[in-house]
Amino acid sequence: MKTLFARGPSLLSRLVLALACSFLLIFIDHRLQAMQPVRVFLNSLVAPVQYLAILPEQMLDNFSESVKTTEQLSAENKALKQRILKLQGQQQQLQFLQNENRRLRELLGSDARESARRMVAEVIAVASEPFSQQLVINKGTLSGVYEGQPVLDSSGIIGQVQDVGGNTARVLLISDQSHAISLRSERNDIRVLAQGTGDIGRLELMFIPHSTELREGDLLMSSGLGGVFPEGYPVARIASIVRDESLPFATVFADPVSALDRVRNVLLLWPTESEQQPIYEDDE
Repeated sequence: MKTLFARGPSLLSRLVLALACSFLLIFIDHRLQAMQPVRVFLNSLVAPVQYLAILPEQMLDNFSESVKTTEQLSAENKALKQRILKLQGQQQQLQFLQNENRRLRELLGSDARESARRMVAEVIAVASEPFSQQLVINKGTLSGVYEGQPVLDSSGIIGQVQDVGGNTARVLLISDQSHAISLRSERNDIRVLAQGTGDIGRLELMFIPHSTELREGDLLMSSGLGGVFPEGYPVARIASIVRDESLPFATVFADPVSALDRVRNVLLLWPTESEQQPIYEDDE
Protein backbone atom coordinates (compact mmCIF):
# COMPACT_ATOMS: atom_id res chain seq x y z
CA MET A 1 0.00 0.00 0.00
CA LYS A 2 1.38 3.36 -1.05
CA THR A 3 1.69 6.10 1.52
CA LEU A 4 -0.59 9.10 1.19
CA PHE A 5 2.26 11.59 1.08
CA ALA A 6 5.46 10.72 -0.73
CA ARG A 7 8.64 11.88 0.96
CA GLY A 8 10.75 14.41 -0.99
CA PRO A 9 14.54 14.87 -1.06
CA SER A 10 16.26 15.21 2.27
CA LEU A 11 17.43 18.58 3.66
CA LEU A 12 21.04 17.67 2.99
CA SER A 13 20.28 16.91 -0.63
CA ARG A 14 18.45 20.19 -0.99
CA LEU A 15 21.44 22.08 0.51
CA VAL A 16 23.89 20.39 -1.83
CA LEU A 17 21.63 21.14 -4.82
CA ALA A 18 21.29 24.80 -3.79
CA LEU A 19 25.04 25.18 -3.36
CA ALA A 20 25.68 23.54 -6.73
CA CYS A 21 23.21 25.87 -8.44
CA SER A 22 24.78 28.87 -6.70
CA PHE A 23 28.30 27.96 -7.79
CA LEU A 24 27.05 27.31 -11.33
CA LEU A 25 25.36 30.72 -11.49
CA ILE A 26 28.46 32.39 -10.06
CA PHE A 27 30.66 30.66 -12.67
CA ILE A 28 28.34 31.56 -15.54
CA ASP A 29 28.06 35.18 -14.36
CA HIS A 30 31.80 35.48 -13.95
CA ARG A 31 32.55 34.06 -17.38
CA LEU A 32 29.64 35.27 -19.47
CA GLN A 33 28.23 38.20 -17.43
CA ALA A 34 24.88 36.55 -17.84
CA MET A 35 23.47 37.93 -14.60
CA GLN A 36 24.29 41.56 -15.39
CA PRO A 37 20.77 42.42 -16.61
CA VAL A 38 19.33 40.77 -13.53
CA ARG A 39 21.58 42.83 -11.24
CA VAL A 40 20.63 46.02 -13.01
CA PHE A 41 16.95 45.15 -12.62
CA LEU A 42 17.37 44.29 -8.94
CA ASN A 43 19.33 47.47 -8.28
CA SER A 44 16.63 49.52 -9.96
CA LEU A 45 14.03 47.70 -7.92
CA VAL A 46 15.86 48.19 -4.61
CA ALA A 47 16.99 51.82 -5.22
CA PRO A 48 13.71 53.44 -4.04
CA VAL A 49 13.84 51.33 -0.88
CA GLN A 50 17.42 52.41 -0.20
CA TYR A 51 16.48 56.04 -0.83
CA LEU A 52 13.58 55.81 1.59
CA ALA A 53 15.85 54.18 4.15
CA ILE A 54 18.43 57.00 4.11
CA LEU A 55 15.91 59.81 3.60
CA PRO A 56 15.40 60.52 7.35
CA GLU A 57 19.17 60.75 7.90
CA GLN A 58 19.59 63.12 4.94
CA MET A 59 16.72 65.30 6.12
CA LEU A 60 18.24 65.47 9.61
CA ASP A 61 21.68 66.38 8.21
CA ASN A 62 20.20 69.05 5.92
CA PHE A 63 18.19 70.51 8.78
CA SER A 64 21.23 70.56 11.05
CA GLU A 65 23.35 72.24 8.36
CA SER A 66 20.60 74.77 7.68
CA VAL A 67 20.35 75.64 11.36
CA LYS A 68 24.14 75.92 11.61
CA THR A 69 24.34 78.17 8.54
CA THR A 70 21.53 80.33 9.83
CA GLU A 71 23.28 80.73 13.17
CA GLN A 72 26.54 81.68 11.43
CA LEU A 73 24.81 84.19 9.20
CA SER A 74 23.00 85.64 12.18
CA ALA A 75 26.27 86.00 14.13
CA GLU A 76 28.06 87.56 11.13
CA ASN A 77 25.14 89.91 10.54
CA LYS A 78 25.19 90.98 14.17
CA ALA A 79 28.97 91.57 14.08
CA LEU A 80 28.70 93.57 10.84
CA LYS A 81 25.93 95.72 12.28
CA GLN A 82 28.07 96.47 15.33
CA ARG A 83 31.03 97.32 13.11
CA ILE A 84 28.90 99.59 10.91
CA LEU A 85 27.61 101.34 14.03
CA LYS A 86 31.15 101.92 15.31
CA LEU A 87 32.30 103.18 11.91
CA GLN A 88 29.33 105.52 11.71
CA GLY A 89 30.24 106.91 15.13
CA GLN A 90 33.85 107.37 14.06
CA GLN A 91 32.70 109.03 10.85
CA GLN A 92 30.55 111.46 12.80
CA GLN A 93 33.49 112.29 15.07
CA LEU A 94 35.78 112.69 12.06
CA GLN A 95 33.30 115.01 10.40
CA PHE A 96 33.10 117.07 13.58
CA LEU A 97 36.89 117.29 13.81
CA GLN A 98 37.18 118.24 10.15
CA ASN A 99 34.62 121.02 10.57
CA GLU A 100 36.33 122.24 13.74
CA ASN A 101 39.72 122.16 12.02
CA ARG A 102 38.34 124.12 9.08
CA ARG A 103 36.85 126.79 11.39
CA LEU A 104 40.12 127.12 13.31
CA ARG A 105 42.11 127.47 10.12
CA GLU A 106 39.71 130.11 8.86
CA LEU A 107 40.08 131.90 12.17
CA LEU A 108 43.87 131.74 11.98
CA GLY A 109 43.98 132.50 8.29
CA SER A 110 45.83 129.27 7.53
CA ASP A 111 45.45 127.38 4.29
CA ALA A 112 43.70 124.03 4.43
CA ARG A 113 45.82 120.94 3.90
CA GLU A 114 45.07 118.92 0.82
CA SER A 115 45.25 115.15 0.78
CA ALA A 116 48.46 113.68 -0.60
CA ARG A 117 48.31 111.81 -3.91
CA ARG A 118 48.75 108.05 -3.56
CA MET A 119 49.59 104.96 -5.56
CA VAL A 120 49.73 101.29 -4.55
CA ALA A 121 52.84 99.25 -5.40
CA GLU A 122 53.80 95.63 -4.84
CA VAL A 123 56.98 94.32 -3.21
CA ILE A 124 58.76 92.08 -5.73
CA ALA A 125 62.08 91.48 -3.99
CA VAL A 126 63.98 91.94 -0.73
CA ALA A 127 67.53 93.29 -0.94
CA SER A 128 70.04 90.70 0.23
CA GLU A 129 73.00 92.92 1.06
CA PRO A 130 74.46 92.38 4.56
CA PHE A 131 73.31 94.89 7.18
CA SER A 132 70.94 96.47 4.63
CA GLN A 133 67.18 96.79 5.09
CA GLN A 134 65.70 97.41 1.64
CA LEU A 135 62.81 96.36 -0.58
CA VAL A 136 62.25 96.47 -4.33
CA ILE A 137 58.81 97.54 -5.62
CA ASN A 138 57.21 97.30 -9.06
CA LYS A 139 56.86 101.05 -9.70
CA GLY A 140 59.46 103.40 -11.12
CA THR A 141 59.95 106.60 -13.08
CA LEU A 142 57.29 105.52 -15.58
CA SER A 143 54.80 105.84 -12.71
CA GLY A 144 56.22 109.13 -11.44
CA VAL A 145 58.22 107.63 -8.56
CA TYR A 146 61.15 109.78 -7.44
CA GLU A 147 64.11 109.48 -5.07
CA GLY A 148 63.32 110.37 -1.47
CA GLN A 149 59.59 109.65 -1.89
CA PRO A 150 57.83 108.53 1.32
CA VAL A 151 56.55 104.93 1.41
CA LEU A 152 53.86 103.55 3.75
CA ASP A 153 51.93 100.38 4.34
CA SER A 154 48.56 99.85 6.00
CA SER A 155 49.99 100.61 9.48
CA GLY A 156 52.30 103.55 8.91
CA ILE A 157 55.56 104.81 7.39
CA ILE A 158 58.05 102.09 6.44
CA GLY A 159 60.74 104.02 4.55
CA GLN A 160 61.57 106.12 1.51
CA VAL A 161 62.60 105.54 -2.09
CA GLN A 162 66.39 105.42 -2.47
CA ASP A 163 66.99 104.45 -6.11
CA VAL A 164 64.58 104.54 -9.05
CA GLY A 165 64.53 102.64 -12.34
CA GLY A 166 62.04 102.68 -15.16
CA ASN A 167 59.67 100.05 -13.73
CA THR A 168 61.16 99.38 -10.30
CA ALA A 169 62.40 101.29 -7.28
CA ARG A 170 64.47 100.43 -4.21
CA VAL A 171 62.98 101.39 -0.84
CA LEU A 172 65.23 102.07 2.15
CA LEU A 173 63.43 100.91 5.31
CA ILE A 174 63.37 102.98 8.48
CA SER A 175 65.20 100.15 10.28
CA ASP A 176 68.29 100.49 8.06
CA GLN A 177 71.35 101.79 9.94
CA SER A 178 71.77 104.64 7.47
CA HIS A 179 68.22 105.91 7.86
CA ALA A 180 66.98 108.56 10.30
CA ILE A 181 63.57 110.20 10.64
CA SER A 182 62.22 113.08 12.72
CA LEU A 183 59.28 112.08 14.92
CA ARG A 184 57.07 113.53 17.62
CA SER A 185 55.20 111.92 20.48
CA GLU A 186 51.46 111.79 19.90
CA ARG A 187 50.84 112.22 23.64
CA ASN A 188 52.86 115.36 24.37
CA ASP A 189 54.42 116.49 21.04
CA ILE A 190 58.02 115.91 22.19
CA ARG A 191 60.21 115.81 19.09
CA VAL A 192 62.79 113.05 18.72
CA LEU A 193 65.15 111.66 16.09
CA ALA A 194 64.83 107.95 15.35
CA GLN A 195 67.63 106.02 13.66
CA GLY A 196 67.66 102.50 12.28
CA THR A 197 69.66 99.87 14.12
CA GLY A 198 69.98 97.23 11.41
CA ASP A 199 67.42 95.15 13.30
CA ILE A 200 64.25 94.85 11.22
CA GLY A 201 62.06 95.40 14.30
CA ARG A 202 63.95 98.05 16.26
CA LEU A 203 64.69 101.80 16.09
CA GLU A 204 66.81 103.85 18.49
CA LEU A 205 65.91 107.35 19.62
CA MET A 206 68.96 109.59 19.63
CA PHE A 207 70.04 112.23 22.18
CA ILE A 208 67.15 111.75 24.62
CA PRO A 209 67.80 113.51 27.98
CA HIS A 210 67.31 111.57 31.21
CA SER A 211 64.56 113.97 32.25
CA THR A 212 62.47 113.26 29.18
CA GLU A 213 58.71 112.88 29.67
CA LEU A 214 58.52 110.10 27.16
CA ARG A 215 57.00 106.83 28.36
CA GLU A 216 57.01 103.24 27.22
CA GLY A 217 54.10 102.68 24.88
CA ASP A 218 54.04 106.24 23.51
CA LEU A 219 53.14 106.37 19.82
CA LEU A 220 55.60 108.28 17.66
CA MET A 221 54.28 110.08 14.58
CA SER A 222 56.09 111.72 11.68
CA SER A 223 56.80 115.35 12.54
CA GLY A 224 56.92 116.73 9.01
CA LEU A 225 60.35 118.29 9.65
CA GLY A 226 62.89 117.85 6.90
CA GLY A 227 60.33 117.98 4.11
CA VAL A 228 60.54 114.26 3.27
CA PHE A 229 57.74 112.65 5.25
CA PRO A 230 54.33 114.32 5.65
CA GLU A 231 53.22 115.07 9.19
CA GLY A 232 50.95 112.89 11.27
CA TYR A 233 51.63 109.31 10.10
CA PRO A 234 52.38 106.55 12.66
CA VAL A 235 55.96 105.28 12.64
CA ALA A 236 56.90 103.51 15.88
CA ARG A 237 55.97 102.88 19.50
CA ILE A 238 58.44 103.25 22.39
CA ALA A 239 59.41 99.81 23.68
CA SER A 240 61.96 100.57 26.41
CA ILE A 241 63.63 103.48 28.22
CA VAL A 242 66.82 103.01 30.24
CA ARG A 243 67.98 106.03 32.27
CA ASP A 244 71.59 105.25 33.16
CA GLU A 245 73.03 108.37 34.80
CA SER A 246 76.56 107.28 33.89
CA LEU A 247 75.66 107.91 30.25
CA PRO A 248 75.01 111.37 28.80
CA PHE A 249 71.64 110.36 27.33
CA ALA A 250 68.91 107.85 28.04
CA THR A 251 68.83 104.68 25.95
CA VAL A 252 65.46 104.54 24.22
CA PHE A 253 64.31 101.92 21.73
CA ALA A 254 61.11 101.89 19.70
CA ASP A 255 59.39 99.22 17.63
CA PRO A 256 58.04 100.10 14.16
CA VAL A 257 54.25 99.92 13.98
CA SER A 258 54.57 98.06 10.66
CA ALA A 259 55.83 94.49 10.33
CA LEU A 260 58.75 95.41 8.09
CA ASP A 261 59.69 91.79 7.45
CA ARG A 262 56.21 90.93 6.11
CA VAL A 263 55.42 93.86 3.81
CA ARG A 264 53.68 92.77 0.59
CA ASN A 265 52.05 95.95 -0.69
CA VAL A 266 53.06 99.56 -0.10
CA LEU A 267 51.55 102.99 -0.62
CA LEU A 268 53.57 105.68 -2.39
CA LEU A 269 52.84 109.29 -1.43
CA TRP A 270 53.23 112.46 -3.46
CA PRO A 271 53.03 115.35 -0.95
CA THR A 272 50.98 118.31 -2.11
CA GLU A 273 54.07 120.53 -2.23
CA SER A 274 55.97 118.02 -4.37
CA GLU A 275 56.69 119.01 -7.97
CA GLN A 276 56.50 115.38 -9.14
CA GLN A 277 53.20 113.94 -10.30
CA PRO A 278 51.98 110.32 -10.20
CA ILE A 279 51.42 108.68 -13.58
CA TYR A 280 48.54 106.22 -13.33
CA GLU A 281 47.88 103.30 -15.62
CA ASP A 282 44.47 102.67 -17.16
CA ASP A 283 43.51 100.03 -14.56
CA GLU A 284 44.42 102.35 -11.66
